[in-house]
Amino acid sequence: MVLSELIQRSPIRIFEQSINGGLKPGEIGVISSPRGVGKTSVLVQLALDKLLHGKKVVHVSFSQQTQHILVWYEDIFSEFIHKKNLENAEEIKNDLIKNRVLMNFNQDGITIEQILKSLRAMIIEGGFKADSVIIDGFDFSRTNKESMEAVKTFVMEIGVNVWYSCSINDGGAGSDGNSAYDKENIPVVLGSFINSIDVVIVLQPKSDHVELSISKDRDSIISKSMAMKLDPKTLLILEV
Repeated sequence: MVLSELIQRSPIRIFEQSINGGLKPGEIGVISSPRGVGKTSVLVQLALDKLLHGKKVVHVSFSQQTQHILVWYEDIFSEFIHKKNLENAEEIKNDLIKNRVLMNFNQDGITIEQILKSLRAMIIEGGFKADSVIIDGFDFSRTNKESMEAVKTFVMEIGVNVWYSCSINDGGAGSDGNSAYDKENIPVVLGSFINSIDVVIVLQPKSDHVELSISKDRDSIISKSMAMKLDPKTLLILEV
């Protein structure tokens, strides 16, 4: 299979159609689930799709173990090759690496302003004109409305889209024992700054797969399936 065919047939096309064409420049999306369900896999697949289009991606990790992020990219790209028999795979892989930057932060002792300054230095001053920023492992319980508004202003100013992961406790319960989701199926931890977030997608573990559903799509608060799932073995996005 040639690259253009891989892009055209990618399940990400269905993913984007489910949210009115995907995230636009200046928009923020969140992928939510308990730990270990597949958020990072989804983020990496969204990033890889941008890279396959020849776009640049900055992947920001708040985990101290950044090596596992690189492993995710390697493993998912290998799955693409295995399933689709991609031509010129090694050449394409080398091009992808050139267009991806991995940044690592620790939320202890760093402010949102410092993080945005680092991103600006990379994207604007450094000339790495990214199309998307992936932010994985960020603890939303340690931020506030003003900080998220600053992020929203920043991404609108420089014209990138941002996908975050959002972890909730296993079983969907918060630290107080109450549900981690509100009645609209939006993570409670996002409540005070939900207006700065454009799209919320929830990963819901089932007996033999992980279901993807939309809880917010811009001005619409909804709860509907995306008719997509994660393969429980590869964690690749598949059509239902």
